Amino acid sequence: MAWKETFMKQNLFLALATFLLAPLVEVAAGAVPGARAAEHATGSGIQYILLNRAPRQGMDQRTPETLGRRQFEEVLARFPNRPSARIQTGLSHVFSCFRTPPETTIKALKIFLEAAGQTDTPVLVQIDTEHWWEARPDLWNWWDPAKPGYNPANRENVEWTGWSPDTAIKIAWRNWGRQIRVPPPPNLASPRYTAACREEVRRLVPVVLAWHAQLPKDKKNLLVGIKLGHETSIGVNAYHFPSGNDLLARPASADPKGALNTEDVLTRGMAQIGCAALKSSGIRTNGVPTEGELRDVAQSYLEMLCREAAGCGVPRERLFAHGAGWKEGELAYDVPVNRYACPGWSFYRHAADPGKDLGVQRNLAKSDAPYWAATEWMFQGIEETAAWRNALATTLSDSRCRYVCIFNWESICSSEAVLKSIADLVQSSRRDGSQPAK
Repeated sequence: MAWKETFMKQNLFLALATFLLAPLVEVAAGAVPGARAAEHATGSGIQYILLNRAPRQGMDQRTPETLGRRQFEEVLARFPNRPSARIQTGLSHVFSCFRTPPETTIKALKIFLEAAGQTDTPVLVQIDTEHWWEARPDLWNWWDPAKPGYNPANRENVEWTGWSPDTAIKIAWRNWGRQIRVPPPPNLASPRYTAACREEVRRLVPVVLAWHAQLPKDKKNLLVGIKLGHETSIGVNAYHFPSGNDLLARPASADPKGALNTEDVLTRGMAQIGCAALKSSGIRTNGVPTEGELRDVAQSYLEMLCREAAGCGVPRERLFAHGAGWKEGELAYDVPVNRYACPGWSFYRHAADPGKDLGVQRNLAKSDAPYWAATEWMFQGIEETAAWRNALATTLSDSRCRYVCIFNWESICSSEAVLKSIADLVQSSRRDGSQPAK
């Protein structure tokens, strides 16, 4: 009987060793820790092509009713739900929580989620706390006592061009297709501003989670995820012309029209900003900011948002962080990588093949997140079905790419060639392995 006892002990040892070593074997083979659990939780192998409905173009959170079923059905008319497809289509929308009063934003979000449930449409909820904050002059109006929110202490909540609050800026510019005036960009490390951001995350994220909790088990995948940040960075999406404060009293038609120099990772060819955030963070109080320091401030801010959402109960496989890079391989690409979320980036120059994006690939090599996302994507090539289909297929060829989010539906909805490329790719991705009917 001794041989039987020895045999049983050997089998027990082998079974235990196999159990303990399995995760190491997965890693050695290139698998990501937790990826199998994430696939089980979010729907094995499903990927998404999401159509972002542009703010104020069809959907407008200032008028919550515009986020309802009719706007969903406009997309569904071209892309009906296909439960048997491995690649599925859905919608996304950016909710800028400082753009409207909280009750308006929440109402718009609830209508959006209700419409998703009514139409069985997968959705991505994007929450922006950085770019559109005109409804919070109590945070940024430090200079005009005749307008709402005036408080000289608000200098601490906006960016500076130097190391003193006396260099606080009053105006900034954004160029998303055209140059417009916007309020000064926030100090990403200001205690008052970041507290307001955390409050909004705690206000909006539970709304999404409550909606998801009441979905039937077979519809849980209607929530693709929650995305925080919006190309989080300093000096790109809200820049300041040298001596820009002097332009505030002049008509916008007199504003300079200089383009950003994206190769200049410190100033982007404009006035240097970021000093307020560096000082508030305790990183630097004088001298010239470095690329790494500007990256660190933006990364810490986005990680803070993601930590808050995770604390509300969002699992990592459904939480995405949005970064971007403008100069090939620059450090800004690091910003969306943190332990709470899956990283996502904007793809324009490299939309045809994210594998050629050095900054993204550098970060994917070190990320242990179960997924990543092409969270803002627009192919820059010709409007030809084959070209668009190849670009989408190449982006989704990495199984860790959870979704491609096309910016925006309004930009492609009239292009039959582009719409056909999406439909063809979805139809050819039947999960049962069979070919679609012809």
